[in-house]
Amino acid sequence: MGTLALCCTSHSPLLNLPGPSRELLDDIGSALADARRFVADYDPELVVIFSPDHYNGFFYRTMPPFCIGTAAQGVGDYGSHAGPLNVPQDIATDCARAVLESGIDVAISASMDVDHGTVQPLQNLFGDATARPVIPIFINSVATPLGPVRRVRALGAAVGTFVASLGRRVLIVGSGGLSHDPPVPTLASAPPAALERIVHGVPMTPEQRQDRQVAVMDAAQAFAHGQSRLQPLNPDWDAAFLDVIDGNRLPEVDGWSNDWIEREAGHSAHEVRTWIAAFAALAAHGRYRIEQRFYRAAPELIAGFAIRTAVLDV
Repeated sequence: MGTLALCCTSHSPLLNLPGPSRELLDDIGSALADARRFVADYDPELVVIFSPDHYNGFFYRTMPPFCIGTAAQGVGDYGSHAGPLNVPQDIATDCARAVLESGIDVAISASMDVDHGTVQPLQNLFGDATARPVIPIFINSVATPLGPVRRVRALGAAVGTFVASLGRRVLIVGSGGLSHDPPVPTLASAPPAALERIVHGVPMTPEQRQDRQVAVMDAAQAFAHGQSRLQPLNPDWDAAFLDVIDGNRLPEVDGWSNDWIEREAGHSAHEVRTWIAAFAALAAHGRYRIEQRFYRAAPELIAGFAIRTAVLDV
């Protein structure tokens, strides 16, 4: 049997852009350095990352709830890694087969486009997104309608059962914010140009990408100074979620409704699905213990930013 370890971390394009204060960046940077040390000590032979997408790789023309990449490439948004990832095709295909056999309907992609939500944590933890073999698993966390949270936990458990059979040191990564409600377009509200992108995947021009970066920075500054209509962060909700995770109480999320998550913590709080899947993969093999705890409500990032590392409690 192999071994499992876990690192869940928030991501933010604003970490790569001008705007956040040096104090905030240093605080998060120090926590990420602790996570890097944990990962380096564990020295994984394979990484499995559960991550969302922000209409850079998955679009409404076909929006699966879950998808396993058997090959993948970063799109390079917000200065993140562009180009192929090191995906072990045979293992990723076997993983998809095992998840399907377990009763979880999952799509596969032989050419998965992934954005900063996938590659930023890999770069933060390893320095290079291609440093280790990685299986990317997309969890739709943005494009409504969304499936029930209990299915996310079931997906994670199925993946955890499979990877433990590989006889390797496997690091499970979950990538997502906690409470946050950034200006992400929706089917109901997107203007025509954005609608073409989120439905049909029409590529953004360099000028459009630059305009989006400026808009994101402006939105973050307004939010940080209390001059925004975006839904406020909810540190109390974040703390309650982290208490569930830290306390080995993961089955409690099965009763959470999507409407309740949005109402309490914002539309993009659904990215906690990546954390739920990651911890479910670990919990499939028994109780776990948390090694590192970090949380900061970060209006400058429009996010509740958290990091957890964990190992099985054996």
